[in-house]
Amino acid sequence: MAAGMYLEHYLDSIENLPFELQRNFNLMRDLDQRTEDLKGQIDSLAKEYTANARTLSSEQKLSILRQIQQSYSKCKEFGDDKVQLAMQTYEMVDKHIRRLDTDLARFEADLKEKQIESTDYDSTSSKGKKAETRQKEKKTAKTRSKVKSSDEDGSPKSAQKKVKLLQPGEFNSPATNFGNVHPSDVLDMPVDPNEPTYCLCHQVSYGEMIGCDNTDCSIEWFHFACVGLTTKPRGKWYCPRCSQDRKRK
Repeated sequence: MAAGMYLEHYLDSIENLPFELQRNFNLMRDLDQRTEDLKGQIDSLAKEYTANARTLSSEQKLSILRQIQQSYSKCKEFGDDKVQLAMQTYEMVDKHIRRLDTDLARFEADLKEKQIESTDYDSTSSKGKKAETRQKEKKTAKTRSKVKSSDEDGSPKSAQKKVKLLQPGEFNSPATNFGNVHPSDVLDMPVDPNEPTYCLCHQVSYGEMIGCDNTDCSIEWFHFACVGLTTKPRGKWYCPRCSQDRKRK
């Protein structure tokens, strides 16, 4: 996928993000304002209670205390709602960051794959041309040597010997293993330093991941992008390292 396509798809995915963030921030601001209003009511009730504690009856004191308790309960509800909104906002942004990390890893892997193919093709072409040139030079030298030997002997040959020109071998295009390409320099998002890392890239878990079916695998879990997967494969799946170990056995 070209760089323009990666960028276009990502920009489409975050088109509504600013409006969603603004909505959540407005809701949190409204909750803050309601909490401040309730705190003002609690202060007024507390002052009224302390100022008239001696003259108020037991029922009046109990009524004021209940109002204060209800106001505190409302403040707690508003605070819980604000925490939920903050978590929702964080998850919203974090989802787009994880997608950006995945797209960057895939784009870099594509670039490295093309670079490897181009380098191997140039190297193979250069070797083929050099081999062909050497074979032509050998053929010319042998032909000249035979003509010179014939002139010195003075006896024409009934038939010239054929000189076999070795054809350069067929050059196979390199088989690039997508799984051996390690995405690097991915944007590091702030994470818990105690959170475990996985995959060949030694990053924390994000996006879609797949587990190696080798019970002795030292890594166990891998990101789809790092091992060249877009969908979950059928049957058993082994990571690049375990696949190589199985082939050696």
